[in-house]
Amino acid sequence: MQTEINVGRLYQGPFGIEQDNGWYTIYMTAPSQEPVRNPGMGMIAYAWEENGPSLKARQGEEKLEEHVEKLASLPFVDVLYIRCDWRDVQMQAGELNLHPIWDITLDAAKRHGLRVAFRIQLSSPNIQPERLAMPDYLLDEVPLVNIGRFNNQDFDYFEPRYDHPAFQTAFADLNELLAARFDGDPLIEFVDLMMYGFWGEGHTNDLPNPFPNYAIAEHTFMAMTRQQIERWKHTPLAVNTQPDISRTGNRTVREYAMNEGCWVRTDSIILDEPEQIEVIANRAPHTAAVIEDGYYRHFRLEKLSFDSANVDVIANSMLHALDIGGNYWGLWTEAEAIAAYNERYPEGIHTLQRKLGYRLRPAWVWQRKRHETDELVFAMINDGSASVPGTLWLEATGSDGTKLRGKLAPGFPIPGKVSLVSMTLPPDWRGQAIQLAIQLEVRPGIMKPLNWACAQAMNDNGSLTIQLKAHEDPDWRCGV
Repeated sequence: MQTEINVGRLYQGPFGIEQDNGWYTIYMTAPSQEPVRNPGMGMIAYAWEENGPSLKARQGEEKLEEHVEKLASLPFVDVLYIRCDWRDVQMQAGELNLHPIWDITLDAAKRHGLRVAFRIQLSSPNIQPERLAMPDYLLDEVPLVNIGRFNNQDFDYFEPRYDHPAFQTAFADLNELLAARFDGDPLIEFVDLMMYGFWGEGHTNDLPNPFPNYAIAEHTFMAMTRQQIERWKHTPLAVNTQPDISRTGNRTVREYAMNEGCWVRTDSIILDEPEQIEVIANRAPHTAAVIEDGYYRHFRLEKLSFDSANVDVIANSMLHALDIGGNYWGLWTEAEAIAAYNERYPEGIHTLQRKLGYRLRPAWVWQRKRHETDELVFAMINDGSASVPGTLWLEATGSDGTKLRGKLAPGFPIPGKVSLVSMTLPPDWRGQAIQLAIQLEVRPGIMKPLNWACAQAMNDNGSLTIQLKAHEDPDWRCGV
């Protein structure tokens, strides 16, 4: 009969030499040099960005299905992403009206074994002045504020009064509908927090905000942030780290969201303010970071520039995601151009495949005679650039199917450090070959199986087989 033993937080030492009656290093691993696909990390292709799908699809030269299929077929893509306006998911109160790109993207993700992430923009400058991101059914109910224009344009931008009761009622409806449909869906990797301003980034550039004063703005967006965090219990939310240049409480929102377990994201990496780099680089270990840069989103090879080391500007941008411990990198919409770039200049994408996110293995496994049974001590290593985005669980399975499970501290092991933890095994496991697997708890109670990132062979179920040493063997070490 199979049983499961949950020991909770694993013992983390000290592991003194005088504690046992004999010890031996029974297993060790080397890092894998191959790409490893896991939740909480990877490269993101954009089925839809703030301007729409691929350039060809916008020009009618390919169907949406063809566009998404090309992206999903890229061998290095892990996540498909939709960034669309509110009007693209809702046309009337009380129900979602999803643009066709949603079903196309979800279907492609299922068929290709990918995940999906998304952002709903409450505001976008890209479709103004013809339309707003807000659905048309709210235009007669929500007041609009003229926030001015940029020097090189001949029209004014408008923002809704986010604090107006009609907007707040509609937003609560939107949040509830989205969460009811997508929270906990195993296909959904993460959801960007719905925030103030242009593209939902938390700003309106150098233009003023539509609020009468700072207090109303901060209170409004803190309330909207709490609504989202309190409703989304199973799928991670990601808060934009944009500074509070528009004075709407973005720093307060950011700090609150991060303290409540939200991931972080930035929509640029090179022309990023020092404040954003500092926030992301020094975030809590269990917090994932989503990184993109839109300046070279079309991957035009004829426009590439190279620095003195002959590193092209796209590679230089994407490799900076490693400098701040990024979990994800955005590749945008142009599948054919991305593939052509990767064929001609492969180093950037190939480096991200080997280093982006977390890459876990048990570098050493010691067996110790202790407590009249065996104890296994695992030296857990992370060869990636990012910490674990959640809580890592180790699971050892005996020959009878009994599972022994325990967890590390949230975010551990972190890159460049060794995390030692141990399990005391059931006495009847003596001399067995056990299977060691790992899982990621991305949200409380939400477990996702992981792949090891070691060169050693894995079983079909992703586990490693570790043969326990017989107590009768003559070569046990005792002391040093």
